[in-house]
Amino acid sequence: MSSVLRLLRPVQWLKNFFIFAPLIFSKHLFDQAYVFSAGEAFVVFALLSSTVYVFNDIADRESDRLHPTKRNRPIAAGKISIPQAIGIAIVLLVIIGFLVTTLNAKFLFIASVYFVLNIGYSFFLKQVILVDVFIVAAGFMLRVLAGAFAINVQVSEWLVLCTLFVSLFLSISKRRAELMMVKNTPNYEGRAVLREYDVEFLDQMMTIAASGVAISYALYTVAERTIVVFGTSSLIFTTVFVLFGIFRYLYLVRVRKTEDNPTHMLTTDLVTILNVVAWFAVCVIIIYFTEIKALIGVR
Repeated sequence: MSSVLRLLRPVQWLKNFFIFAPLIFSKHLFDQAYVFSAGEAFVVFALLSSTVYVFNDIADRESDRLHPTKRNRPIAAGKISIPQAIGIAIVLLVIIGFLVTTLNAKFLFIASVYFVLNIGYSFFLKQVILVDVFIVAAGFMLRVLAGAFAINVQVSEWLVLCTLFVSLFLSISKRRAELMMVKNTPNYEGRAVLREYDVEFLDQMMTIAASGVAISYALYTVAERTIVVFGTSSLIFTTVFVLFGIFRYLYLVRVRKTEDNPTHMLTTDLVTILNVVAWFAVCVIIIYFTEIKALIGVR
């Protein structure tokens, strides 16, 4: 069971919280029916992403055996055989099949695109320079769209654009971490595509992506549709948390020269965690100010 859990990588399910962005920013956070639908979409994508990880580990089993940390993955370590891994993937797909019957066709389409795109990434697209980081970024955008389709709401173009830049920022930093590990690990060359990158080029791309995050988020908070929907322009003040988060992440990557992957870094750095919690809390207070007053009985 321990090997199966490590194969499914539940810690990576954190990425699927992007599905809840449309729920929060469409002002349905306190609507039980909407929360249930978004939660179901989250479970589907969690199982779907785990299925992708199974196929990814099958495809990468040989190279993983040469990696200083990935060699401990269940398939690479020989703790789970390929037939067993395929059987686990089939079980997951069957469960997903039952779950999606209550969700609409648009969500099913997005989920299918996500699965096909990531299977292609696992077996060959990850070897194509730049295409690899854009496919990882596309996965986050598809999560946001899936969250919107699951609850049948319109998602802001600015929010989609902001998600694109955030996901590019994280996927580029992941490549940077992989490249640094290759440089610091003797006798390990890493995947072939890493030889096409260098740290300076990746740092330049990270800077561009970080700028895109800051600009697109700021423009989203002051967009006419945003102000009309929320009835306030105060969301602009949450930009400070976004900027702080970007600067903190760049500090960890460049000054402290941290080589962790983005998921591990974002879940272990206390300052980053507190900043995300503060950003979320302020967003909820601003967006749901009227509803919160009603809940606590303030007139």
